[in-house]
Amino acid sequence: MVFGQVVIGPPGSGKTTYCNGMSQFLQLIGRKVAVVNLDPANDALPYECAVNIEDLIRLSDVMVEHTLGPNGGLVYCMDYLEKNIDWLEAKLKTLMKDHYILFDLPGQVELFFLHSNAKNVIMKLVKKLNLRLTAVHLVDAHLCSDPGKYVSALILSLSTMLHMELPHINVLSKIDLIESYGKLAFNLDFFTDVEDLSYLQYKLDQDPRSAKYRKLTKELCEVVEDYSLVNFATLDIQDKESVGNLVKLIDKSNGYIFAGIDASAVEFSKIAVGPVDWDYYRVAAVQEKYMKDDETFDDDN
Repeated sequence: MVFGQVVIGPPGSGKTTYCNGMSQFLQLIGRKVAVVNLDPANDALPYECAVNIEDLIRLSDVMVEHTLGPNGGLVYCMDYLEKNIDWLEAKLKTLMKDHYILFDLPGQVELFFLHSNAKNVIMKLVKKLNLRLTAVHLVDAHLCSDPGKYVSALILSLSTMLHMELPHINVLSKIDLIESYGKLAFNLDFFTDVEDLSYLQYKLDQDPRSAKYRKLTKELCEVVEDYSLVNFATLDIQDKESVGNLVKLIDKSNGYIFAGIDASAVEFSKIAVGPVDWDYYRVAAVQEKYMKDDETFDDDN
């Protein structure tokens, strides 16, 4: 049984940087890591990859040969990979004994909630190679500073969760830059826990550009709340404590924490329902560390 992560998210969310930083962290804590690049457009890799899709197909070649744009070319590449899944299986079999695998996927979001090729590739690997994978969906934290963009991120996250059908963790990446595009309207836990989005609708109504979409925004927020599936972890990939807390969450979701345990069902249950002692860090401590305090003090007092 092999464990790993499927790293997905929109362009610019930090997937490749995440794979590089996560692989280094996992190696430091004693895991043997293999990074698999499945993004045919990613030709500048900061990490050493064990398997590279460019050995099978290149986006630039597809665009020239079939007169396609980058989006159409990526869909073609994923379709080609699905039809040649045996190539990928053969490459991965050499890593099955003792590696933890990180899959770095393309940033074209349509691949993960409209098209089925990328999902089919992952599902075939899960079944044939007995993989235990968690989908790690990265969303740039600065989107929280714009209510409209945040709602879009919620819809994208929910759609991807429902489409991929894997244990799934949504992550606000680049949390250290969360206020780089403006101050947040609410505390960080509002954005991580995704509860009572009516407050967000009120903020959107104050913007004349968004007011005309009031009914649409209300319906979208209700969809997110009705499913009640979306929440976010936070990540600063340069902070080992932040990475370590995310790894704890991922290990619990894909079952890695149970891998070396030879015990009764009672012992497994104790671990499964154990307290998440990192939960405070995920919200309050992160806000304290990365967000400015509104309070001002009089020097005379």
